[in-house]
This record gives sequence, C-alpha cells and structure tokens, in this order.
Amino acid sequence: MITVAMASGCAAKAEAPDSAPITPASLPAGTVAAVPATLRFSGKTLDGARFDAATMAGKPAILWFWAPWCATCASEAQSISDLAQEYRGRLGILGIAGLGDNKAMHEFVSDLNVGAVPHLDDRAGAIWKRFKITQQSTYVFLDAGGKVLKTGYLDDLQLTEQVRSMVA
Repeated sequence: MITVAMASGCAAKAEAPDSAPITPASLPAGTVAAVPATLRFSGKTLDGARFDAATMAGKPAILWFWAPWCATCASEAQSISDLAQEYRGRLGILGIAGLGDNKAMHEFVSDLNVGAVPHLDDRAGAIWKRFKITQQSTYVFLDAGGKVLKTGYLDDLQLTEQVRSMVA
C-alpha cells in the first residue's frame, strides 16, 4: 500500500538505525509538518518495511523510477550505486520500482548491487502516477527544499553532472 499526503516546507533528515523502519517518528520532533509536498508520500520497501520519503527532506534527492526487466535501468544501476556511495549523507536516492513483480525487483537489486539504496515496490503505480511517470527509466531531481529541478532520462555523464550541480 502506498500512502500519499500533501504539505509544504523543509526539514533535515535524521539517520535511523539500519534495522529500523524509516518513518516520520525517526525524524527530530517538529520536523514532520515541515516536509516539502514532493516528499509527502510513503510506501513499502521490496522487503515490505514501511518507508516514508519525509526522511529524505533537507538535502537534494533523486527519485529513480525503474522496472526490473528494463535494460536501460540495469545499465544505470552502477552509476546509482556509485553516486550513493560518493554522496552518502549529502544526497538522498530512492529507487521506485514498478512494472514487474516483487521477486524480479529483488533479483534486479541483488544482481546489480544497488541494495545500498532504498527501493520501493510500487507495483500499483501510485508513486509513478503522482510524479506523472510514464516510462522507465526516469529520474526526478529535487533540491534541498523539495523543488523539482528536472524530470526525465539522463545518460551516466548527464546524471553525474546533474548531481554535481545539486550537491555543489
């Protein structure tokens, strides 16, 4: 089940323990109401844990919409993994999987070593619809205040340049 709520503002992300589900309760007191509208949604990870996008507030972020059978998405996985490692703590990255089943989504993440990035199982397409995503692979780039900077496909070089301009 995907939950979508609307609000406006900005907040800093709190780090939650790796084993704990990431929820608004893991944010510092008083920050939930200050989350930008673009990050007021939640969903289930591939393993079924609840993930609240509000935890990504306060820093630039990439929403990566992918499908497990997509060759283009597979070719982007290494870049996503590299960016997650290089910009850890300064850039939020969230994979939003759709157009496939959960088993295939798990295999994609495992086979392509992108498990360091959280991934939501959006088989119902609620988050895809919310961001008006009509095809994979599509990126949505958000600044630290939650404003959408760019939406679309980028090759690896363009992706790296976009991230550098956001995190500079």
